[in-house]
Amino acid sequence: APQFSTENKILISGKSVSRFSSANQELTQHLDVNTGWQKWSLVTSLTYSRYGDLRMGSHGPESYLKRFMVQRIDDADRVVENPDPLVQNPSGYGQINLMQKIAFRPNGQWEAGYDFHYSETTPYARYDRLIETREDGLPVSAVWQYGPQKWMMHHLSFDHNRRNILWDKMRGRLAWQIFEESRIDRRFNHHRLRTQLENVQAWSANVDGEKIWGRHLFHYGVEMVRNRVNSEGSAVDIRDGSPIAVPDRYPASDWTSYAAYLSYRYAFSDRLLALAGVRYNAFDLQADFTRHLTFFPFDFTRSRIRNAATTGQLGLVFHWNPHLKTSAHLSTGFRAPNVDDMGKIFDFVSGEVIVPNSSLQPEYAYHGELSLVASPGKFFQFDLTGFYSFLDQAMVRRPFRVSGQDSIFYDGVLSRVYAIQNAAFAKIYGFSAGVDIHFLPGLTFTSRYNHQWGEEELDDGSVARSRHAAPAFGTTRLTFARDSLTLQWYAVYSASVPFDDLNPEERSKPFLYAEDGDGHPWSPGWYTLNFKAMYAFHSHWTISGGVENLTDRRYRPYSSGLAAPGRNFILAISAKF
Repeated sequence: APQFSTENKILISGKSVSRFSSANQELTQHLDVNTGWQKWSLVTSLTYSRYGDLRMGSHGPESYLKRFMVQRIDDADRVVENPDPLVQNPSGYGQINLMQKIAFRPNGQWEAGYDFHYSETTPYARYDRLIETREDGLPVSAVWQYGPQKWMMHHLSFDHNRRNILWDKMRGRLAWQIFEESRIDRRFNHHRLRTQLENVQAWSANVDGEKIWGRHLFHYGVEMVRNRVNSEGSAVDIRDGSPIAVPDRYPASDWTSYAAYLSYRYAFSDRLLALAGVRYNAFDLQADFTRHLTFFPFDFTRSRIRNAATTGQLGLVFHWNPHLKTSAHLSTGFRAPNVDDMGKIFDFVSGEVIVPNSSLQPEYAYHGELSLVASPGKFFQFDLTGFYSFLDQAMVRRPFRVSGQDSIFYDGVLSRVYAIQNAAFAKIYGFSAGVDIHFLPGLTFTSRYNHQWGEEELDDGSVARSRHAAPAFGTTRLTFARDSLTLQWYAVYSASVPFDDLNPEERSKPFLYAEDGDGHPWSPGWYTLNFKAMYAFHSHWTISGGVENLTDRRYRPYSSGLAAPGRNFILAISAKF
């Protein structure tokens, strides 16, 4: 945040950070500078990172190894041996981030600001698509990568802090964002190189207020968001550079949302607190499929989805005594279809294609949770939260028809037609628990554990494990902090997902998973042991480092497209001025 000078002179401060990590040969450089006067402040920030191909661990499932690469040799695609199967080639990329903030504080009541953000990556590979193979063992894709991803934002803000009949604090925000990304792919030994370019412009405005009357606290506000999506598909024949007509990934679309909310908090006493809130949200999605009709037998040209919903929440917090607190919370929510849900066209696996569904409607969520926090002594604290969420009219992928056809040609392949539809329910339930123990001055033990179960309805009416519910996971840390030195030993761990519990959709992606004794895909459990240290050898200089995944385990987080880093040495130096 911008810092202002409290005296009649310029305040200049900043920070520089350099970081290296060995698993992907990361090099990161960061610099930020704050220049402050009594009424004006400027913050400039620049970060550049370069990441090489990620190296996985040495001990683990053989199926995670990257054994082959595709190279273009003598005008043909060739499968060649990867010189080092532990290196996930290609997976490296670079990224630059720029930020400029300008703040103006004319007095103690008003503050205005302008923020500029810019981020851009180099092209990088879609690694999981490059390890997918056909039935004959050859790769599905010769090329599959993202072009440079770019994001730019202009942001204006103002804050007013003066009590009046309407608010004690009021803030407003205006933002304009521009996103650009592209997907570039070519099938193995195929001559067509396709590029799908997307550009999204987003405008948003919101005003929020806060008012306190005795024990009553009110928050209220209004918001508007508009996204304009432009998509363009193009392709060339790599043999002679001639253009090839291909469909766009998305229709030309406008998505607009309007919302208003009010939340209320009332303190019955020092021990009992109640919370309530209501939010009204309306959305309007318009899409034009004219450019798609040349390629697909759609029986519509334009689509429009308009809907609205009112959601709410209720909560209670009760302090039984200074050492025990319980709380309960109920809430409802909904998610409106976006352009990606309703309008995208893509092959999620070879031979199966997603097509637009102009009748898609919102999905609704109902959530409840109970929590307890106990601290029987000043050296010990325990917390436990149980939760249950039910998703109705869930947007899921289901078989579909286009003009009565259950299969169409997509990318030259006769593909089974699917669409995102409101065709299922899902539920997620579980608990999270944590403990903090202060053994000695400077020595702390902390542990967090999360266990969740998920179920979703399948196309045939049966119920299977939800693919969105991660297996149980947790982190346990032992930290020693004294003066300028901090040492930390910690473990990160995750449970397994056997084949019988794997969602059918995930079973269709065996290239992401290990192989069990019967040759079926599954997600093995894993753990890592890690060590970090930080030492401030001067008020302005800090050095930190450590080793992640000390045992060099080879593992892949559930449903991830990449195997995780192997043994990773990290070193960073930070300087303040």
